[in-house]
Amino acid sequence: MQRRLLPLTLACTLLAATGSGWAQSVALAGLLGSKALIVVNGSQPRSLAVGETYQGVKLVSLQDNRAEVDVGGVRQTLRLGGAPASVGNTASNVNGSKIVLSADSRGHFVTQGQINGQATTMMIDTGASYVSLSAAQARQIGLNYRNGTVGALSTANGVVQSWRVKLDTLRVGEVTLYGIEALVSDGAMPYVLLGNNFLGRFQMNRNNDQMVLDRRY
Repeated sequence: MQRRLLPLTLACTLLAATGSGWAQSVALAGLLGSKALIVVNGSQPRSLAVGETYQGVKLVSLQDNRAEVDVGGVRQTLRLGGAPASVGNTASNVNGSKIVLSADSRGHFVTQGQINGQATTMMIDTGASYVSLSAAQARQIGLNYRNGTVGALSTANGVVQSWRVKLDTLRVGEVTLYGIEALVSDGAMPYVLLGNNFLGRFQMNRNNDQMVLDRRY
């Protein structure tokens, strides 16, 4: 029996802001014989045979290291070990002024976004003053952070070196912010943190497991 497992990448649903639009974050975490191990919105991996459906994600075909899935009539090819793909109706507020997020099983608001056009996973963090990312994350998206302003940052693990930089673009859903400052540090982070200099540009409302961000400027 063929068995290949790779580390899982956590993700969550980014819901569309208008109408009935919605999307699922789906990743191919491994292969188990003739079944695919599918991760949906950061859940535990679920083994699916061709034709089976889990949380609205249907496995259409499985070949080599690729799986084709269908979500609400929209198809997407997933690659083993690849980044989670947003599958489904991702239309979100055509005027780019509203973001609607759903909490994951731990109560965190995690979503896929882009920094300077490069995809990355982000999490809302009201305890962070700035948009924050690790040096490893910055290198992964090609951010030349060492040209930024050097400083020091106190963390739970002590003081680490940091760099303050300005991002050309930061995009979540259909909302794009320009020229927003970010803090890059040597500390490890599982996600890019969307801190208060990002959140301050929105009116933030939370209702149970849903968060709505209405852009103010």
